[in-house]
Amino acid sequence: MNQVISHPLATEKAVRIMEKENKLLFVVDLKSKKVDIKKAVEKLFEVKVVKVNTFVTNRGEKRAYVKLSQNNPAIDIMTRLGLM
Repeated sequence: MNQVISHPLATEKAVRIMEKENKLLFVVDLKSKKVDIKKAVEKLFEVKVVKVNTFVTNRGEKRAYVKLSQNNPAIDIMTRLGLM
């Protein structure tokens, strides 16, 4: 996708969170900061990002939960990406 965002995840947990909390889950570059992730998502998908939470898995993979504004349903973006 770009240098910050590697790819979106569509696991069962990610889909539940997407439906309930309007959040998307992405695998991101280990060196990327929350601000970089926010800018990348806003630019790529033309949406408003409210909040970004990141964590590193025990496999050394960095993931980001991206909360979108109410005006931008997360399911629309996943559909656009062909994951739903």
